[in-house]
Amino acid sequence: MTTKNEHIVLKTENLSIGYTLKKEKKVIASNINLELQKGKLIGLVGANGIGKSTLLRTLTNVQKPLEGVVYLNSKSVEYYQPVELAKQMSLVLTEPIASKNLSVFELIALGRQPYTNWVGNLTEEDIRIINQAILLTNIDDLKSKKCFELSDGQLQKVMIALALAQDTDLIVLDEPTTHLDMYHKAYILKLLQKLTKETKKTILFSSHEIDLAIQLCDMMIVMTKNQVISNQPCKLISEGVFNNLFPQDLIVFDEETGSFRVNK
Repeated sequence: MTTKNEHIVLKTENLSIGYTLKKEKKVIASNINLELQKGKLIGLVGANGIGKSTLLRTLTNVQKPLEGVVYLNSKSVEYYQPVELAKQMSLVLTEPIASKNLSVFELIALGRQPYTNWVGNLTEEDIRIINQAILLTNIDDLKSKKCFELSDGQLQKVMIALALAQDTDLIVLDEPTTHLDMYHKAYILKLLQKLTKETKKTILFSSHEIDLAIQLCDMMIVMTKNQVISNQPCKLISEGVFNNLFPQDLIVFDEETGSFRVNK
């Protein structure tokens, strides 16, 4: 029998996120109940400092929740062993990569570490998956280059290929368009949209590019001071969720165009 939850990759129940400082809890957001479906592109947006990175760290088990549970493929993330979790979820952070002396192929090959033996030998299947990731991200012309030779936009595509090579149900990216110009911001988000359709993987990313996310995402998670809400972009617009995202003395949301504009 098919159940509704069969296609839910990640789910939270009454999640509370934040920090514990000197035995006191600093709550950033609470009562977070999300369901991320298979094969969807999901954008996480909100004002600076609202807690987007904290939410991503908690969803990916980098940081423990204050309360509640995060389920990945119906199993609490806290019960996964590190290698087992790495086969279910890949995480692309904004930190610089460890060694830019690696070639593009070598960096992407690191995505196969959860599957290789202890000496790290790549099988024919590993190489096939790596080459498929390179093909999907359209970076075949870069695979022999050293990472220090790449532009920010090229390196971001390589990091996405690394996540694809890890071959997980869920890919999580923290600010994948940081330091990119407008064209490359749109290019990366269009690439993520294409990948969800072609691979049926669930891709969750945080971004300040709210206008682009509204146009390209299947679902969005919006963090405000009062709540964390998730829905289709069109429904979030109709519910007026974006209207109060920023102080209206400077920026207002235009529901007709689905974009922000300067308040004149």
